[in-house]
This record gives sequence, structure tokens and C-alpha cells, in this order.
Amino acid sequence: MQFFSACLRYLLFCILLAACGRDLSTAQGVVEEFVDQHYVHIDLPKAKALTVSIALHKVNEEIRLTEGQKVDASTQKPRVNYSLLEKKESPERASFLYEGSIQSGDGTSFTRKWLINARKEGAQWRVSNFTESD
Repeated sequence: MQFFSACLRYLLFCILLAACGRDLSTAQGVVEEFVDQHYVHIDLPKAKALTVSIALHKVNEEIRLTEGQKVDASTQKPRVNYSLLEKKESPERASFLYEGSIQSGDGTSFTRKWLINARKEGAQWRVSNFTESD
């Protein structure tokens, strides 16, 4: 019985681990990794690595505008959750509309919508543009 219980726990752990990883060979996987890095973790250099074209220009501008602003483990970051509202995919291009719920440390909260476009660059998907609205 103990062996069965240990096997079951291991199996559940493996399923959970697989569910947490993103498939960066898909448009949605790359876009959601971008959302996590850009909006959730506020790690612009990691978000930048996933971009091309207009999105690359926008992230570079955000990096320039925030130069000197230290964002690290001691920074109080907002809590961000998001959900996919709509997606449109073709073999070379895709767009995803997300709704984000942002909660700040002082208890205030608000929502934003993020429209994120991706395109295939060679064999890899990259974020090509993103916009934010209320």
C-alpha cells in the first residue's frame, strides 16, 4: 500500500510539473511566456528575448524609460493574474487577447486587456506587437 501511495504521489508530481512548463514551440506558449515576463515578473530583458519587430522596439523603449529603476526581489510587485479571452491562429501568425487582473500592495486592483500578436520567424514563434487597453 505504501508503494502504491508513493507511486501515486510521484505521478501527480510529474503531471503538475508538465502542466507548469510552456511549449515555446507554439505561438500561445511564447505569448504566455512573454505575458509572464513582461507583466507578471516585470523582467523586461527576458520579455525582450521573445520579441521581434514593433514589440522589440516597444520593449527596448520601456527598458530605456526605466533605466536606473531597480526591480529585484525586494521590489514590491503587483499580483497579476490573467486569462485568455480570444485567440486567432494561422500557420504563420497568431493573435491572443488576454484580460489581466492587477492587484497592488495597497489593496487597489484594476483590469487591463492585452492584445498580443505573434509571428513565425523561421522555426520559432516570436511576439511581434502588443497593445494594452482598459
